[in-house]
Amino acid sequence: MSAFPTATAANATLRGGFLAAIFLMATSAIGPGFITQTATFTAKLGAAFAFAILASILIDFVVQLNIWRITALTRRNASETANAAIPGAGYLLAVLVMVGGLAFNVGNIAGAGLGMNAMFGLDPKIGGAISALLAIGVFLSKRAGLLLDRSLIGLGILMIVMTLIVAVTSNPPVGDALRQTILPDVIDFPTITTIVGGTVGGYITYSGAHRLLDKGLVGEENLAAVTRASLTGIAVTGVMRFVLFLAILGVVASGVTLDLSSQAANPAAQAFAFALGDWGMRIFGVVLWAAAITSVIGAAYTSVSFLVAFMAMTDRSRNIATVIFITVSLAVFVTIGTAPAALLVFVGGFNGLILPIGLTIFTYVGFARSDLMGGHHYNRPLLILSAIVCALTWYMGYRSIGPIFAFLGL
Repeated sequence: MSAFPTATAANATLRGGFLAAIFLMATSAIGPGFITQTATFTAKLGAAFAFAILASILIDFVVQLNIWRITALTRRNASETANAAIPGAGYLLAVLVMVGGLAFNVGNIAGAGLGMNAMFGLDPKIGGAISALLAIGVFLSKRAGLLLDRSLIGLGILMIVMTLIVAVTSNPPVGDALRQTILPDVIDFPTITTIVGGTVGGYITYSGAHRLLDKGLVGEENLAAVTRASLTGIAVTGVMRFVLFLAILGVVASGVTLDLSSQAANPAAQAFAFALGDWGMRIFGVVLWAAAITSVIGAAYTSVSFLVAFMAMTDRSRNIATVIFITVSLAVFVTIGTAPAALLVFVGGFNGLILPIGLTIFTYVGFARSDLMGGHHYNRPLLILSAIVCALTWYMGYRSIGPIFAFLGL
């Protein structure tokens, strides 16, 4: 079944809108944070990390499907929906997402710097600065919306193809990975919280939904198409998570020890280099940089979209605010002393701590505020799943606060 409405000349624009939302969500979910987190945790847990990926995909399914559908039905930005449901909640959600988005974007710029380092040997801070300036150029363009969509789609496809090449080459122990997907030797809650935060927490939760909102693809008349598009995005990111994990696992299982602690640590780059030699390092640089630059764009775009909770914004003022957001992220990255790889792991965990707050608000809207959804009575099985995931993410967050902040030495 197609993930898009039936094709007609008029629906070509709709198809592009859904594709843009899918790739904004997918490239945000498979950003440099996830790549670095995957290398770090696969080196620590081996094949048992497959269970954490499965948990992240199941949580992703519930979170994204409900957020996309409820946003389409309310026809409102997430912060506006939250304020309408619980006065003041939208301001809290906006602040948390923007702070988390800033932390994530510092990590995204760090990832871009690591990518440049792998490709050209540049100092990660210089590479990060160059990448941030390129992202700023997208939002200063007179056709920022079109450039945003095409950049995300093109770079997303490039990233997928390159990662598949490495996954095939590294010869991972697929049987053991499949077994531990269901029956892991160890379950590590901080790891699960971090990987969930890096793939669906914080701003990522709302990225695709807000892009659909900006495209006008909302309302009950579009609900079926929104559902199919959301499922398509989740499927793409789910497959890519396992492919990337298998690529790293093949290297780790062969006995290679990855550097996880030094200031220059770039564990994923080491894994790619072992799999394909010097070419592997260059391919890794392309993959990580593509993941990073799309995530810099996505984090800035989505985080700034929450400013509507505080002020009305035109397209121009929003683009200017986005440029400022990226500039601040860059300034923090250039001055911070934390190792880039450790920073990328931490910000995933931080956004995992934010996730249950927004999901709780949206679950409440689905259960009790049909008036905000045009009288639509929301799917009860999906809401029950959402309530279960809410409870699970609150529990994981409680168990994980200390270990997550320990990534920064705090």
